[in-house]
Amino acid sequence: MSKVFSWVLTTASALTLSLAPLFALAVEHYQSHRITPQGVVLTTDQGEVSVEFYNPHSVAVWYQPAGVTQLPSLLIGNPAQPVELALASSEQQLTLQSDALQLVINKSPLSIAFYRDGELLTRDQAGLIQADGQLGFDFSLAEQEKLAGAGQRVLGMDRRGHKLPLYNKAHYGYSTESSQMYFSLAGILSDKNYMLLFDNGATGELDLGHSQTDQLRFRAQGGRSSYLLVAADTTPELIQQYLAVSGKPPLPARWTLGNYASRFGYRTEAEARAVVQKFRDLKLPLDAIVIDLYWFGPDIQGHMGNLDWDREAFPSPEQMLADFAADGVKTILVTEPFILTSSKRWDESVTAGAIAPGPDGQPKTFDFYFGNTGLVDVFNPKAADWFWQRYHELLTQGVGGIWGDLGEPEVHPADTYHYLPGIGLQPADAVHNAYGHRWAELVHQGYRRDFPAQRPFIMMRAGSLGSQRFGMVPWTGDVDRSWGGLKPQVELALQMGLFGFGWIHSDLGGFAGGEVFDPELYIRWLQYGVFQPVYRPHAQEHIAPEPVFHSQDVINTLRPWLELRYRLLPYNYTLAYQHSQSGIPLMRPLFFLDEQNPALRDEANSYLWGDAFLVAPVTEPGVTSWPVNLPQGIWFDFFSGERLEGGQVLQRPVTIDTIPVLVKAGSFIPMTDSLQRTADYQGKALTLHYYADQSVATSQYSLFEDDGVTPDSVAKGQYELLHFAATTEDNRLTLNFSREGGEYQGKPASRDLTLVLHNQRGKARKIYLDGRYIPIVAQPQRFARGDYMAWYDKANKQLKIKLPLTADSKMLQVRY
Repeated sequence: MSKVFSWVLTTASALTLSLAPLFALAVEHYQSHRITPQGVVLTTDQGEVSVEFYNPHSVAVWYQPAGVTQLPSLLIGNPAQPVELALASSEQQLTLQSDALQLVINKSPLSIAFYRDGELLTRDQAGLIQADGQLGFDFSLAEQEKLAGAGQRVLGMDRRGHKLPLYNKAHYGYSTESSQMYFSLAGILSDKNYMLLFDNGATGELDLGHSQTDQLRFRAQGGRSSYLLVAADTTPELIQQYLAVSGKPPLPARWTLGNYASRFGYRTEAEARAVVQKFRDLKLPLDAIVIDLYWFGPDIQGHMGNLDWDREAFPSPEQMLADFAADGVKTILVTEPFILTSSKRWDESVTAGAIAPGPDGQPKTFDFYFGNTGLVDVFNPKAADWFWQRYHELLTQGVGGIWGDLGEPEVHPADTYHYLPGIGLQPADAVHNAYGHRWAELVHQGYRRDFPAQRPFIMMRAGSLGSQRFGMVPWTGDVDRSWGGLKPQVELALQMGLFGFGWIHSDLGGFAGGEVFDPELYIRWLQYGVFQPVYRPHAQEHIAPEPVFHSQDVINTLRPWLELRYRLLPYNYTLAYQHSQSGIPLMRPLFFLDEQNPALRDEANSYLWGDAFLVAPVTEPGVTSWPVNLPQGIWFDFFSGERLEGGQVLQRPVTIDTIPVLVKAGSFIPMTDSLQRTADYQGKALTLHYYADQSVATSQYSLFEDDGVTPDSVAKGQYELLHFAATTEDNRLTLNFSREGGEYQGKPASRDLTLVLHNQRGKARKIYLDGRYIPIVAQPQRFARGDYMAWYDKANKQLKIKLPLTADSKMLQVRY
């Protein structure tokens, strides 16, 4: 329940915290303050400073010096919630407090210290710093504090000690080290369980204790002089509180979790059709095809900006789209924000006012790899409307998803200007990192307005803090097709996931270079891909990225992995639901299980896939074993069933057919039968695996189901949550079933459930479902008494129980 807003005014004697002397240069001095519904506004000798709580855990501080242009917020996506606050005032300080945070505001010089449970988190040492045409902030760092964040970098999980550019920039063919990449984020997450996020999309720099070991410095070339501080008891709670302010990622369509055919690129309609048919002929599942540059022109250069089909290469695209859709295959088209002067749309875009101007007010043109070009001014409503109309035309034809490439923007001359409503023209450096964010926003808004029955699919390479609320599906860019390119993919995904970008994924198999096909590398990358958010092999065409074009040995090795991806659909879709509700990512750092373990904080080679799985991708050739940093507890090998003790680093045996995949004791894993497309999924028949162990007395799990396509299905009540709770006693295992939610299209009245209980000591003596006895038989095929039966798989130590799961099912008891 939200608390009623109230104020408590106290005297100086009520203060329990004080600020230590600050060494930072005094830049601003308090004069007065006024109370607002969410905090206070300070009047200073330079302007105003608003301190506004968005919830008890999150506070935004916005410095508004007189005469300084302030750009719109990127980070804030939701209105503030009612918060109970207390204010204390003395001659030297103000203390502002919620249930979770205490701010001590030193009046002169102005500075703010942030406390949680009496512990200093960090200190805004000198307020807003303005110098050399830049704005910025300096914050204190504790001696042993670890910092994640700053977006896509290959530096290790702890980014402390680095000075990092905040400038979204392509890094073609990166591998084991990169300090600047496609998607920078102006924020950090501390192991002291706070986040510090700068609400600014300008070109800048983030110094994480590099220049001065006990100081974090943020600098930007304009933008917005505001930041958000969030604090909580655990990292998952921290992410949830941040996204309650910034906006949660929406639930995508179920097909997003399927297999994609993708390359640079399919040159003709005939080739695209043949690729889809190849998957069907080989009975390898497929849900999407991604068509790169050649859909709008025959060559790499000279055609970007046409934003329409090349009818010579794709003579009947509408029919192709319809045929693919009838086969359960969505078509995703690449688009770019560059309109070449040689393209068919150049004159039209200029007339529409869609091209960003230069200093002379005329459309700015410049050369880059693809030709002489202008850049769509996505900030300008006129340009955004023109750009959206191109998308509207394509989506009306039947295009299933939008791919926005080169959105850093890849080339962004400093003398380019962008028009912001109510503000006017701003130079490129003031908005550079906001470009992809605004592009995603205009596509998302267009979808919601013009295609309200569709869940948007928006895959983009760059954005900023806050872009997750537009359903952005980012990827890790043009990675080198090498073992070095594979190694950092876990780190990249975990770092982005901590800030709400749970759909981050890599070009499976690697994109750039690689003159000779390496089947082992390819297999290892696609095995890892089974446990990443989007399964999309993608590469330059000289080596086929699609498994169907490789040897029978490669196909045979990968087939069970691709089938596993689809069999895990109910589990993976539940992860997508969890991400949309709380922001917790699909790929999770191991330290989620033990936040006080520094070794798990630094772990960048293995990760959790949801609550159940621990995955350790193999990233070196020719190995027969692979290390797994196993957290405390009991774990099971997913393939062999072997029971393992945690709290140690284990060498696990591997072959070309396996990578270490472990399951935490007490986990539920729902699975379905093999599918050829996600559209075939009905949820009627489910296999529910439960990994029983005496070390776990109780455990719970909730399976999410809806029709997979309806937008806002949760808000509309068009979903079902199936709750499972297990209790383990000496001679009894009890499973309780319950449901919540409403009706949706295709909801089964009853589900055929096969329950697989792992780690069974022996045969059960008796099994009851709501008091009904379930007979235990030697072999299931010999039993012909309806849908209730159980049997013991001695070889795998599994007890299997088949039963109908209805709305009336409440409790299953297994007695040993």
